[in-house]
Amino acid sequence: MERREQDRREIHVAPDRFEVTAEDAILTTELQSAVAVCMYDAAEEAGALLHLRCIVRSSRPLDVTDTTLATELLLVDRCLEALRAAAPAARQLQARIVAHLAEGVHARPVCETVMNVVRHYLTDAGVQMLPEDIATGPKRSLRFRPGMGWVHTRA
Repeated sequence: MERREQDRREIHVAPDRFEVTAEDAILTTELQSAVAVCMYDAAEEAGALLHLRCIVRSSRPLDVTDTTLATELLLVDRCLEALRAAAPAARQLQARIVAHLAEGVHARPVCETVMNVVRHYLTDAGVQMLPEDIATGPKRSLRFRPGMGWVHTRA
């Protein structure tokens, strides 16, 4: 018998963190100048949500430091490793990038750099990339149900 959505456990994902689940749970987060990576294998009903902030520095707005990118790559790697450990039979991993861009001329290049690094890493790791969802404006609430590959956002 299918559990109703409101009966499912919700797991909140803080900025610069990830959560992995192999149960029928809903992963949630708030995006404000940030990128979320929703990874899942629908056959195994397991998934992960990774929340990365896009920090725009006014002193060097177009510069994303090597240290920042290395930290983000480490989080992506750990998240993917944890997902594969939680669902060792997963063979069809998919990922969708959802982003919120802050207002300002320098926000898009910073977030695009983060998204490019994540996209290339996951593609090299054999994860199928799905269409991206990128928006500006008010912060975005994200709800992700990995078992169904369901991603819902609202401002």
